[in-house]
Amino acid sequence: MKPKKPIIRTCVVSHEKCEKKDLLRIVKTKDQQIKIDETGKMNGKGAYIKKDKELLKIAKKNKALDKALDITIPEEIYDKIEQLI
Repeated sequence: MKPKKPIIRTCVVSHEKCEKKDLLRIVKTKDQQIKIDETGKMNGKGAYIKKDKELLKIAKKNKALDKALDITIPEEIYDKIEQLI
């Protein structure tokens, strides 16, 4: 049996291609809520960010997640992401 290929996704901040396990998925649900998807399977539009505090600061400054999800990300979400990283 062939070994499984790793799942590759792109970070919205650094545009670096990484394995899905190294990234954190942020989701905009149909009812316009922002959630952190730790399972990677939640319904909605998703954006991936690498688990790196420096990249999180850049994302906050450049509003990379806001642009990727077409919505303003509340400060509480950034705080939760920082705790998870």
